Amino acid sequence: MVSKYLLLAVIFSGLVTWIPRVIPFVLVKYKGLPAIVERFLKFLPVSIIFALILSSVATGKVGNFPQIKWLDLIVVFPTAFVAFRYRNLVGTVLFGVVLIATLRFIF
Repeated sequence: MVSKYLLLAVIFSGLVTWIPRVIPFVLVKYKGLPAIVERFLKFLPVSIIFALILSSVATGKVGNFPQIKWLDLIVVFPTAFVAFRYRNLVGTVLFGVVLIATLRFIF
């Protein structure tokens, strides 16, 4: 049996997590964003994708130079070509996953 204290803790924890994630969407829906913020947000997806790619291609430890995962770096280029050529996110992700899986199986 779940205690009343535990149930309230879970409910309030959920609210504390949920409220900061929902309020910005509600405010933007009714108020809108300034033009400068909208221009900034246009660059955000590119920077996020670049950060994700860089973090998967290079690893590092404190006090050492970053180590490059050469196989992963090689896969970035054909996957980027597919992304720019077809502009299909799902197809690009599937292509990249299948390509890296194939190369890891071979090498």
